[in-house]
This record gives sequence, structure tokens and C-alpha cells, in this order.
Amino acid sequence: MKLGQWLSFLCIIISLILLWQARNILLLVFTAVVLATALNSLVMRFRKSGMRRDRAVMLTLLISFLLIILFTYLIVPPFANQLLKLGALVPQGFTRVVTWLEELLNNRPAWLENVQLPSADSLIEEAQPVLRAAVPNFFSFFSGSLSVVLQILLLAILTLMLLANPEAYRHAVIRLFPSFYRHRADAIFLECETALVSWMGGALISSTVVAVLSAIGLWALNIQFVLAQALLAGLLNFIPNLGPTLSMVFPLTVAALDAPWKVVAVIILYVVIQNLESYWLTPTVMANQVSLLPAMTLAAQLMFASLFGFMGLLLALPLAVVAKTLIQEVLIKDILDNWKNEKYKEPPLVTGEEITDPGQPTVFSASDLPEDLFED
Repeated sequence: MKLGQWLSFLCIIISLILLWQARNILLLVFTAVVLATALNSLVMRFRKSGMRRDRAVMLTLLISFLLIILFTYLIVPPFANQLLKLGALVPQGFTRVVTWLEELLNNRPAWLENVQLPSADSLIEEAQPVLRAAVPNFFSFFSGSLSVVLQILLLAILTLMLLANPEAYRHAVIRLFPSFYRHRADAIFLECETALVSWMGGALISSTVVAVLSAIGLWALNIQFVLAQALLAGLLNFIPNLGPTLSMVFPLTVAALDAPWKVVAVIILYVVIQNLESYWLTPTVMANQVSLLPAMTLAAQLMFASLFGFMGLLLALPLAVVAKTLIQEVLIKDILDNWKNEKYKEPPLVTGEEITDPGQPTVFSASDLPEDLFED
């Protein structure tokens, strides 16, 4: 390699290190891009009716502000109150479940009497540190702190800046590419924007339906704190695979304080809701939109959660949607599909007779074999 190539390689390594050091800021910027993209889709709908962009932006911000006020004053106070009470009941429900398990173990068959199983007291002692660590950390995510408030303010400012003039920022990023690839980069960014809007619309519809069905089912079963648990089910539905499982923990612990049959009923309710969401609602909503394979979704969640923590888990799907679009457009279409190697040539088809049907198997004759195949 020449000196210039070594310097370029060194600059790339330094850039990657700097980007990794600023990964939290980049994640915040990506969140702002996602929110600005969602709001801009509403702005574009208003513009289709002939409205000027500045008026469309103001109307979109006004609608968003009113929705935030209604959500803050009508839903957040009872949700937070129920959530705190729900957190206090989780250890009690866990203790009740452990007691039931102990009763089942005491009445186990004779062939299991010699098997050493942990007692209920030992299970409670081992689980208490986990609950003490997990429950406060879970609720601390919803409790306000100075750093969280500052991050929310910064996120709001970035979102407003991007929404005010998205084309200027888009063109600034496009100019970082070589001149021959700028038009293609613009098309790829448009594909990413379309994929994000499609995913957000489908995820919002799916989560709303899950929250409504959970509220109806929990109300019919007379489970406490319906509002908090239904909202948690809807919010956690944005985290596939892990979210639905986590949303079932709280109603199970509350149901365990009432009657054993309610625990079974809650399990059946959530299994039915998640099957409807996975096999009917999501395929219907996402029929003409972006779709991710389940294994790829789980792998993306694990990878982004390990890299960026809890926020990486929350943003795993939009990150995966953008990554999928970039891989499909850049790696597959622009590089792999156009890969040409002059040294490689496909070998000719060697057959013993002319094949008219490509679906028929290839037939070889003895003359096609090497002459020294049978020599010692």
C-alpha cells in the first residue's frame, strides 16, 4: 500500500473510533430523525391538499402539542399511580405463586419424593435481590431526572430543527458522497424514509389494538389496574419477542393475589392476543409495508441492546429497518448484483446429449470423462 492509502485507512479507523465514542449522541440524533420523519409524513399529507409547508409544519406541531397535553393530563397521572401500586404488588404476587408451587411440590407423586427441589423460602430469598434491583430500575425509567429532562429537551430541539427544513440537512449529507453516487444516495435515503414511515404506521396500529384488547380482556377478568397494564402491553408491543413476555408479568402477579384460575385465564388471554397480533394483525397491516424475519428481529434486538443498552433495545426495530434497507440497496443491488470478475468464467455445460428441457437432469457420456480417470 502507498502512503496515501495508509493515511486514508488510518483516517477511517480514527473516524470509527470517534463515532463509537459518540454513540450515545448518535443514537439521540437517530431518535430525532425517526420522530422528524414521522411528523414530516403528516406534514406531507397536509401539503398534498395545497397547504404551504410552514403552515403545514405549524399545524402538525399544534396537533402534536395538543395530543401531548391530553396524554399528560388525562392518562399519565392515573397511569403513574397505578404503575406504582402495581410495582408494590409484584413481590406479593410472586410470593403467592411460590406458595402454590410449594403446595404442588408437597403433593408430588411418590417417584419424585427423592428428588431434591428448592424450597419456597430459598426461592424467595434468591428472588428478592433480583426484584429489588429490577423493579426500581424499571420504574426509574419512567421517573423524571435532570439528565432525562435534558435529553428530552435536546431531542425535541433536534426534531424541530430537522422538521423545519429537512431538505437542507438531507442535501448536506448527500454532498458527503462522490458526485457520481449522489443521485443514488438520494434514492436510498428516500427508501429508508418510506420504510421507517411504513413501519411506524404499522407498529402504531398493532400496539393500539393490543392495548385495547388487553384492556377489554383484563376488565372482563376483573383484574386490577387495567389502564396501567393495558398501556404497558401496548408500549411493550413495540419490542417484539421480549415485550409481550414482559407485559404478561404484571397481570400474572396481580391475578395470583385473587385466584389460581385467573392466572391461567390471563395466560390464555395474552397468548390469544399475541397470536392474533402475530399471525393476523401484523401480516394484514404490514402486507404492503416493510417486514423483518423473526430471527433477524431477535438478532437485531440482542445486538443493539448489547451495544447501546436499554435505548438500543427500544430502537432496535427502526435501526433494523434502516439497516435492512441499506443492505438491500447498497450491498446487494449496487455491489453484489453488479460484481464482475474478469478472471472468473462460468464453466460450459458438459452433457452427453442436447438437453431441451432445463428441468431434466444432466446426462454425461463416457467420452466426457478424463482419459486418466481409470489409470493406476
